[in-house]
Amino acid sequence: MSDNQAKIPLAGVIGSPISHSRSPQMHGHWLRTYGIKGFYVPLHVDAANLRDVLRTLPKMGFVGANVTIPHKEAVLEIADHVTDRATLIGAANTLIFLEDGTIHADNTDGYGFMENLRSGAPNWKPESGAAAVIGAGGAARAVIVALLDAGVPEILLSNRTRIRAERLRSDFGARVSVIDWVQIGNMIENAALLVNTSSLGMLGKPEMRIPLDGLNPSTVVTDLVYTPLRTKLLEVAEAKGCVTVDGLGMLLHQGVPGFERWFGTRPTVDEATRAAVLR
Repeated sequence: MSDNQAKIPLAGVIGSPISHSRSPQMHGHWLRTYGIKGFYVPLHVDAANLRDVLRTLPKMGFVGANVTIPHKEAVLEIADHVTDRATLIGAANTLIFLEDGTIHADNTDGYGFMENLRSGAPNWKPESGAAAVIGAGGAARAVIVALLDAGVPEILLSNRTRIRAERLRSDFGARVSVIDWVQIGNMIENAALLVNTSSLGMLGKPEMRIPLDGLNPSTVVTDLVYTPLRTKLLEVAEAKGCVTVDGLGMLLHQGVPGFERWFGTRPTVDEATRAAVLR
Protein backbone atom coordinates (compact mmCIF):
# COMPACT_ATOMS: atom_id res chain seq x y z
CA MET A 1 0.00 0.00 0.00
CA SER A 2 1.40 3.40 -0.97
CA ASP A 3 1.78 6.21 1.56
CA ASN A 4 -1.10 8.13 -0.05
CA GLN A 5 -3.49 5.18 0.11
CA ALA A 6 -2.65 4.64 3.78
CA LYS A 7 -3.60 8.23 4.71
CA ILE A 8 -6.95 8.66 6.41
CA PRO A 9 -8.40 12.09 5.55
CA LEU A 10 -9.22 14.27 8.55
CA ALA A 11 -11.39 17.37 8.76
CA GLY A 12 -13.01 19.29 11.58
CA VAL A 13 -14.72 22.44 12.79
CA ILE A 14 -12.73 25.17 14.53
CA GLY A 15 -14.32 27.54 17.02
CA SER A 16 -14.31 28.85 20.57
CA PRO A 17 -16.48 27.48 22.11
CA ILE A 18 -17.20 24.50 19.86
CA SER A 19 -19.10 21.92 21.95
CA HIS A 20 -22.46 23.24 20.62
CA SER A 21 -21.61 22.57 16.95
CA ARG A 22 -23.82 20.10 15.05
CA SER A 23 -21.31 19.80 12.18
CA PRO A 24 -19.57 16.66 13.59
CA GLN A 25 -22.92 14.77 13.61
CA MET A 26 -23.63 15.85 10.03
CA HIS A 27 -20.23 15.04 8.52
CA GLY A 28 -19.98 11.86 10.62
CA HIS A 29 -23.33 10.74 9.17
CA TRP A 30 -22.12 11.37 5.62
CA LEU A 31 -18.81 9.57 6.21
CA ARG A 32 -20.71 6.50 7.45
CA THR A 33 -23.35 6.72 4.69
CA TYR A 34 -20.76 6.77 1.89
CA GLY A 35 -18.38 4.31 3.57
CA ILE A 36 -15.50 6.79 3.64
CA LYS A 37 -12.59 6.04 5.96
CA GLY A 38 -12.25 9.55 7.32
CA PHE A 39 -12.95 11.55 10.46
CA TYR A 40 -14.49 14.94 11.26
CA VAL A 41 -13.83 16.34 14.74
CA PRO A 42 -14.65 19.43 16.84
CA LEU A 43 -11.54 21.54 17.53
CA HIS A 44 -11.63 24.14 20.32
CA VAL A 45 -9.04 26.75 19.30
CA ASP A 46 -8.51 30.09 21.03
CA ALA A 47 -7.79 33.18 18.94
CA ALA A 48 -4.17 33.41 20.12
CA ASN A 49 -3.44 29.93 18.71
CA LEU A 50 -5.45 30.12 15.48
CA ARG A 51 -2.56 30.86 13.09
CA ASP A 52 -0.30 28.14 14.56
CA VAL A 53 -3.11 25.56 14.53
CA LEU A 54 -4.09 26.28 10.91
CA ARG A 55 -0.47 25.95 9.77
CA THR A 56 -0.09 22.67 11.71
CA LEU A 57 -3.30 20.88 10.69
CA PRO A 58 -2.20 20.04 7.09
CA LYS A 59 0.96 18.42 8.50
CA MET A 60 -1.28 16.20 10.67
CA GLY A 61 -3.27 14.82 7.74
CA PHE A 62 -6.13 17.34 7.77
CA VAL A 63 -7.59 18.03 4.32
CA GLY A 64 -9.73 20.95 5.47
CA ALA A 65 -11.89 22.49 8.15
CA ASN A 66 -15.00 24.50 8.82
CA VAL A 67 -14.61 27.70 10.80
CA THR A 68 -17.20 29.15 13.13
CA ILE A 69 -17.48 31.96 15.69
CA PRO A 70 -15.28 33.85 16.50
CA HIS A 71 -12.71 32.99 13.78
CA LYS A 72 -14.60 33.50 10.49
CA GLU A 73 -13.08 36.93 9.83
CA ALA A 74 -9.59 36.21 11.23
CA VAL A 75 -8.98 33.25 8.88
CA LEU A 76 -9.07 35.63 5.88
CA GLU A 77 -5.80 37.14 7.11
CA ILE A 78 -4.17 33.72 7.53
CA ALA A 79 -5.29 31.93 4.34
CA ASP A 80 -3.04 31.94 1.25
CA HIS A 81 -5.99 32.16 -1.18
CA VAL A 82 -9.40 33.70 -0.48
CA THR A 83 -12.32 33.41 -2.92
CA ASP A 84 -14.02 36.57 -4.21
CA ARG A 85 -17.19 35.46 -2.43
CA ALA A 86 -15.46 35.19 0.97
CA THR A 87 -13.79 38.57 0.40
CA LEU A 88 -17.13 40.20 -0.42
CA ILE A 89 -18.81 38.67 2.64
CA GLY A 90 -15.79 39.46 4.81
CA ALA A 91 -15.70 36.00 6.38
CA ALA A 92 -14.84 32.39 5.56
CA ASN A 93 -16.48 29.22 6.90
CA THR A 94 -14.76 26.57 4.76
CA LEU A 95 -11.01 25.92 4.46
CA ILE A 96 -9.29 23.53 2.06
CA PHE A 97 -5.71 22.43 2.81
CA LEU A 98 -3.55 21.45 -0.15
CA GLU A 99 -0.73 18.90 0.17
CA ASP A 100 1.91 21.64 0.24
CA GLY A 101 0.16 23.24 3.24
CA THR A 102 -1.49 26.02 1.21
CA ILE A 103 -4.78 27.18 2.74
CA HIS A 104 -7.78 28.11 0.54
CA ALA A 105 -10.64 30.00 2.24
CA ASP A 106 -14.22 30.11 0.93
CA ASN A 107 -17.67 31.03 2.24
CA THR A 108 -20.50 28.58 1.58
CA ASP A 109 -23.06 30.19 3.93
CA GLY A 110 -24.83 32.03 1.10
CA TYR A 111 -24.93 28.83 -0.96
CA GLY A 112 -26.37 26.96 2.04
CA PHE A 113 -28.98 29.67 2.59
CA MET A 114 -30.15 29.65 -1.06
CA GLU A 115 -30.26 25.84 -1.33
CA ASN A 116 -32.30 25.64 1.88
CA LEU A 117 -34.69 28.35 0.64
CA ARG A 118 -35.15 26.70 -2.77
CA SER A 119 -35.72 23.33 -1.15
CA GLY A 120 -38.19 24.58 1.49
CA ALA A 121 -40.01 27.14 -0.70
CA PRO A 122 -39.70 25.85 -4.28
CA ASN A 123 -42.30 28.34 -5.59
CA TRP A 124 -40.43 31.43 -4.33
CA LYS A 125 -38.90 33.44 -7.17
CA PRO A 126 -36.08 35.97 -6.54
CA GLU A 127 -37.74 38.50 -8.87
CA SER A 128 -41.09 38.30 -7.01
CA GLY A 129 -40.28 41.31 -4.82
CA ALA A 130 -38.23 42.80 -2.01
CA ALA A 131 -36.54 40.70 0.67
CA ALA A 132 -36.77 42.03 4.23
CA VAL A 133 -33.67 41.09 6.23
CA ILE A 134 -33.50 41.39 10.03
CA GLY A 135 -29.99 41.71 11.49
CA ALA A 136 -26.71 43.09 10.14
CA GLY A 137 -24.02 40.66 11.32
CA GLY A 138 -21.89 38.18 9.39
CA ALA A 139 -24.85 35.94 8.51
CA ALA A 140 -26.73 38.94 7.08
CA ARG A 141 -23.76 39.72 4.82
CA ALA A 142 -23.75 36.18 3.39
CA VAL A 143 -27.55 36.25 2.90
CA ILE A 144 -27.52 39.68 1.20
CA VAL A 145 -24.73 38.69 -1.22
CA ALA A 146 -26.65 35.49 -2.12
CA LEU A 147 -29.99 37.29 -2.59
CA LEU A 148 -28.49 40.06 -4.75
CA ASP A 149 -26.67 37.42 -6.85
CA ALA A 150 -29.95 35.53 -7.29
CA GLY A 151 -31.65 38.65 -8.68
CA VAL A 152 -33.76 39.94 -5.77
CA PRO A 153 -34.65 43.53 -6.83
CA GLU A 154 -34.36 45.15 -3.38
CA ILE A 155 -33.15 44.33 0.11
CA LEU A 156 -34.98 46.05 3.00
CA LEU A 157 -32.56 45.86 5.94
CA SER A 158 -33.26 46.58 9.60
CA ASN A 159 -31.05 46.18 12.65
CA ARG A 160 -31.45 47.31 16.25
CA THR A 161 -28.20 49.29 15.84
CA ARG A 162 -28.84 51.28 12.67
CA ILE A 163 -25.16 52.13 12.00
CA ARG A 164 -24.34 48.45 11.38
CA ALA A 165 -27.07 48.26 8.75
CA GLU A 166 -25.77 51.51 7.17
CA ARG A 167 -22.35 49.86 6.85
CA LEU A 168 -23.87 47.01 4.86
CA ARG A 169 -25.67 49.45 2.57
CA SER A 170 -22.41 51.26 1.86
CA ASP A 171 -20.76 47.89 1.08
CA PHE A 172 -23.53 46.49 -1.14
CA GLY A 173 -24.98 49.56 -2.82
CA ALA A 174 -28.27 51.03 -3.97
CA ARG A 175 -30.32 47.82 -3.96
CA VAL A 176 -30.07 47.80 -0.15
CA SER A 177 -32.37 50.18 1.79
CA VAL A 178 -32.00 50.66 5.54
CA ILE A 179 -35.24 50.77 7.52
CA ASP A 180 -35.44 52.13 11.09
CA TRP A 181 -36.05 49.44 13.73
CA VAL A 182 -39.25 51.23 14.80
CA GLN A 183 -40.53 50.93 11.19
CA ILE A 184 -39.91 47.19 10.98
CA GLY A 185 -43.65 46.39 10.88
CA ASN A 186 -44.01 48.41 7.67
CA MET A 187 -40.90 46.77 6.22
CA ILE A 188 -42.40 43.31 6.71
CA GLU A 189 -45.69 44.28 5.02
CA ASN A 190 -43.85 45.15 1.79
CA ALA A 191 -41.72 42.00 1.49
CA ALA A 192 -42.05 38.90 -0.69
CA LEU A 193 -39.43 37.22 1.52
CA LEU A 194 -38.66 37.75 5.22
CA VAL A 195 -35.33 36.52 6.62
CA ASN A 196 -34.25 36.64 10.26
CA THR A 197 -30.43 36.55 10.38
CA SER A 198 -30.24 37.84 13.98
CA SER A 199 -30.01 35.73 17.15
CA LEU A 200 -33.42 37.02 18.35
CA GLY A 201 -35.62 34.06 19.25
CA MET A 202 -32.68 31.71 19.75
CA LEU A 203 -32.56 29.57 22.90
CA GLY A 204 -31.03 31.72 25.64
CA LYS A 205 -31.34 34.97 23.62
CA PRO A 206 -34.03 37.68 23.78
CA GLU A 207 -37.37 36.92 22.12
CA MET A 208 -38.14 38.56 18.79
CA ARG A 209 -40.61 41.29 19.75
CA ILE A 210 -41.56 42.85 16.43
CA PRO A 211 -45.05 43.56 15.07
CA LEU A 212 -46.05 40.74 12.70
CA ASP A 213 -49.75 41.61 12.30
CA GLY A 214 -49.11 43.06 8.82
CA LEU A 215 -47.38 39.91 7.59
CA ASN A 216 -48.82 38.90 4.23
CA PRO A 217 -49.80 35.20 3.76
CA SER A 218 -47.95 35.26 0.40
CA THR A 219 -44.64 36.17 2.10
CA VAL A 220 -42.08 33.37 2.43
CA VAL A 221 -40.55 33.45 5.94
CA THR A 222 -37.24 31.86 6.92
CA ASP A 223 -35.31 32.01 10.19
CA LEU A 224 -31.59 31.20 10.39
CA VAL A 225 -32.05 30.25 14.06
CA TYR A 226 -32.48 26.46 14.44
CA THR A 227 -32.51 26.13 18.24
CA PRO A 228 -35.46 25.91 18.61
CA LEU A 229 -36.33 24.52 15.19
CA ARG A 230 -39.76 26.22 15.22
CA THR A 231 -39.09 29.77 16.38
CA LYS A 232 -41.85 32.16 17.43
CA LEU A 233 -41.42 33.96 14.09
CA LEU A 234 -42.03 30.75 12.12
CA GLU A 235 -44.99 29.78 14.31
CA VAL A 236 -46.72 33.15 13.80
CA ALA A 237 -45.93 33.11 10.05
CA GLU A 238 -47.28 29.58 9.70
CA ALA A 239 -50.50 30.55 11.51
CA LYS A 240 -50.93 33.37 8.97
CA GLY A 241 -50.63 30.92 6.09
CA CYS A 242 -47.07 31.76 5.05
CA VAL A 243 -44.66 29.21 3.59
CA THR A 244 -41.95 28.86 6.28
CA VAL A 245 -38.39 27.47 6.09
CA ASP A 246 -36.45 26.58 9.26
CA GLY A 247 -32.75 27.32 9.71
CA LEU A 248 -31.41 23.79 10.01
CA GLY A 249 -31.29 23.26 6.24
CA MET A 250 -28.83 26.15 5.81
CA LEU A 251 -26.37 24.37 8.14
CA LEU A 252 -26.83 21.13 6.19
CA HIS A 253 -26.46 22.63 2.71
CA GLN A 254 -23.47 24.85 3.55
CA GLY A 255 -21.58 21.68 4.51
CA VAL A 256 -21.98 20.04 1.10
CA PRO A 257 -19.23 21.84 -0.92
CA GLY A 258 -16.63 21.37 1.83
CA PHE A 259 -17.37 17.66 2.28
CA GLU A 260 -17.10 17.14 -1.48
CA ARG A 261 -13.72 18.90 -1.67
CA TRP A 262 -12.29 17.10 1.36
CA PHE A 263 -13.60 13.56 0.87
CA GLY A 264 -14.27 13.36 -2.89
CA THR A 265 -18.01 12.56 -2.68
CA ARG A 266 -20.89 15.04 -3.00
CA PRO A 267 -23.30 14.26 -0.15
CA THR A 268 -27.08 14.49 -0.41
CA VAL A 269 -29.06 16.52 2.13
CA ASP A 270 -32.07 14.36 3.02
CA GLU A 271 -34.30 13.44 5.96
CA ALA A 272 -31.66 11.03 7.28
CA THR A 273 -29.14 13.90 7.39
CA ARG A 274 -31.61 16.11 9.30
CA ALA A 275 -32.35 13.26 11.73
CA ALA A 276 -28.64 12.64 12.35
CA VAL A 277 -28.05 16.30 13.17
CA LEU A 278 -31.14 16.57 15.41
CA ARG A 279 -30.28 13.44 17.41
